Amino acid sequence: MEKFDIIIVGGGAAGFFAAINIAQMNPNLSVVILERGNAVLSKVKISGGGRCNVTHAEFIPNELVTYYPRGEKELKGPFHSFMTGDTMAWFEERGIPLKIEEDGRVFPVSNSSQTIIDCFLKETNKFGIEIKKNHSVRSINQLTDGWQVDTTKAVFECNKLLVATGSNPKIWNVLKTLGHTIVPAVPSLFTFNINDTHLKSIPGVVAQNVHIQVLGTNLSSEGPLLVTHSGLSAPAILKLSAYGAIELAKLNYKFKIQINFIQQDSASCLQFLGNQKLESAKKIIRKTPLFSIPKRLWEQLVEASKIEQNLRWAEVTKIQLQELVKQLTSAVFEVDGKSTFKEEFVTAGGLDLKEINFKTYESKHFKNLFFAGEILNIDGVTGGFNFQNAWTGAYIAAQELSK
Repeated sequence: MEKFDIIIVGGGAAGFFAAINIAQMNPNLSVVILERGNAVLSKVKISGGGRCNVTHAEFIPNELVTYYPRGEKELKGPFHSFMTGDTMAWFEERGIPLKIEEDGRVFPVSNSSQTIIDCFLKETNKFGIEIKKNHSVRSINQLTDGWQVDTTKAVFECNKLLVATGSNPKIWNVLKTLGHTIVPAVPSLFTFNINDTHLKSIPGVVAQNVHIQVLGTNLSSEGPLLVTHSGLSAPAILKLSAYGAIELAKLNYKFKIQINFIQQDSASCLQFLGNQKLESAKKIIRKTPLFSIPKRLWEQLVEASKIEQNLRWAEVTKIQLQELVKQLTSAVFEVDGKSTFKEEFVTAGGLDLKEINFKTYESKHFKNLFFAGEILNIDGVTGGFNFQNAWTGAYIAAQELSK
C-alpha cells in the first residue's frame, strides 16, 4: 500500500494542471497522478486539430460564462478568480508564447499541442510528481482521515483526492456508488448529417453569416456554416449542438432545420430580387450570386428553386422568385444523425453541479474530495472554452488541496 498526501485520478489537462499548481504552492506535499491508460494528455494531443486551443480571448467573466450551455451560473465566481488572462500568463511564464487568432481562439505560437504536453511533463518532472500509468480505478472509499483508491494494479491511500477523469462513465458509476448524483451524459459539439443532393455537390463551401432554427423547438443560432461531405458543420451548427445537446438527443438526432442564408426577411428579399429583375435583366440568374453568397452555394439554391440553368432575370416568373426567396431565407433540411466534430468528443452530463462547492471545487457530501474538468456537468462551445473550464477548476481546487 502506497500513501500520498494527494492523489489525482486522471492524467488529462485538469489533472496535470492541478498537480503542477499544488506542487508549486506547497512543494512539501507528495502528489501522484493515476492514469487508466498507457498515455497521458491524449485529449490535449488531438485538441484544436493537433494545435491545442488552450483558451479563448474573452477577458470579461460575465461574458465568458455565456459560452457554457451547462455551468454558466456556477462558473461566474470561479472565473473572477482564475480565467483566460491568468491561463495565458501561466503558460507564458513557463516559456510557452501564445497567440490570439482572428476568431478569438488562443494557440501556442508553435501551432503544436506537443508544446503544451512537453510543458506539463517538464513541470511534473521538475516538482517530482509521480505519474502512474495503466492504473484504472476500481473503487474509491472514504477512510477516517482520508481516502483509499483501488486500481487494477495497486491500492493507494491519501489525505486528499482530486478526480479529474473527464467524461468517464466508469468513474461516474464509482461516484454514484459513493452517493453522488450523476446527470446522464449525451454528446455535445457534433456536426449534422444531412443527405441532400444540393449540399453533397458543394463540400467545403462556407456561408459566412447564417441563422439556423431547429423546427419545432426554441433552438437557434447564428454564425458561419460549413458544407461537409456528410452534411453541415462550423460554429453555427456546433453552437446548436452544444446548447441543444439534451433536446436533440431526445429527438434521436432526427429533426428538421431551417436556414436563413442572408439574415433578411422574405419581404425585403423579394423586393431586392424584384429590383434585380429590372436592373440585371439580361444576366443569367445562376451566374449572378447575390447577398455575398458563395458562387457554388448560390447555384445550388437557384437550382433548388426550379429555375432553369440559363434563365435570365428578365424571364423569371413571380412564382420562381418566391421560391428563390424561400431557398434564401427559409430553406429546410432534414437532419438524420450526427458525427463527432473532428476528434474532439465532448459530452453534456456528469456530476450534478448542486453537489459541488464552487469556491473550492470540493464535494458538498465528502470532505477532502475534489473535482475538476469535464467530470462535472459543465461543457462549453468550441473555441477553447472546455479547456478554460478545466484550468479554472484545477487551479481553484489546487489552492485548497495545497493547504
